Amino acid sequence: MKIGILGTGNLAVTLGCAWSAGHTLLLTGRNPQHAADAADRIGAAAEAVDPGDIAGRADIIVVAVAWDGLAQALSLVGAADGALAGKVVLDCTNPVDYATGRLIPDSGSAAEVIARAAVGAHVVKALHMFAGSSWPFTGERASAPVVAICGDDADALDQARSLIADLGGRAAVIGTLASARQAEETAGFVMRVVAAGANPRYAVPDVNPASLR
Repeated sequence: MKIGILGTGNLAVTLGCAWSAGHTLLLTGRNPQHAADAADRIGAAAEAVDPGDIAGRADIIVVAVAWDGLAQALSLVGAADGALAGKVVLDCTNPVDYATGRLIPDSGSAAEVIARAAVGAHVVKALHMFAGSSWPFTGERASAPVVAICGDDADALDQARSLIADLGGRAAVIGTLASARQAEETAGFVMRVVAAGANPRYAVPDVNPASLR
């Protein structure tokens, strides 16, 4: 699969490296040199491309940019003109104030912002909770990170699930794209717990779903 990554930072590079064993990576961003540098860091499976070309060449788009650069990034790839129509778009954006953990949008979510901007795209919220250093996960399957995902299209969710499995993770579908705000707020909650000096792993109950049946 050709995975187009919109972003050139650490998350984009780490995901690209983890996926490079079985996929081709196309990277783009606001700065062509940064895209070229990111592709070099990933290796032979990666290539830097112009923003206007990525939609036509990639099978799936991964958005791994900062919240404040999201609108410009979507504009560069022609989202408003329908360039991403029919594409699966994985949104890894964290629209959170990193100093306070507060979710920045007053309503809705970053994923829904993308869905409105990218006319006809099938947006899935995914991979925003774990730092890039979490991937690839190579431990026991039972201990693999669980990636909460949400979206409105079943085929798009299946593609997201497959790519998460390629990282060594396990996907859990938590609802439609309307659930994305809750998923994004969870990232802010984690930041607040860490800022309070505690491990967020112990801030939620340890629940075995099988025991509830």
